[in-house]
Amino acid sequence: MAESTTQQRPLTGWDKPELDLSNAQWQSSSRGLGDVQIAFVEGFIAMRNSRSPESPSLIFTPAEWGAFVSGAREGEFDLT
Repeated sequence: MAESTTQQRPLTGWDKPELDLSNAQWQSSSRGLGDVQIAFVEGFIAMRNSRSPESPSLIFTPAEWGAFVSGAREGEFDLT
């Protein structure tokens, strides 16, 4: 069976820049007790797993972040 390769394409409507997070000032969530860290970079909010900081970060616009936090407060997301 022949091996196939696929090219990863940008998502349709993806309008977020590739942010340089190397100098980001990461802040721990939950007063340092959580597994999530966030950083504010160039008008966006980046979120990463503090136990695996080399993993890809999620990037939110301010509106997306507001919706995410609102949903989390209502129990829509499990952040543990």
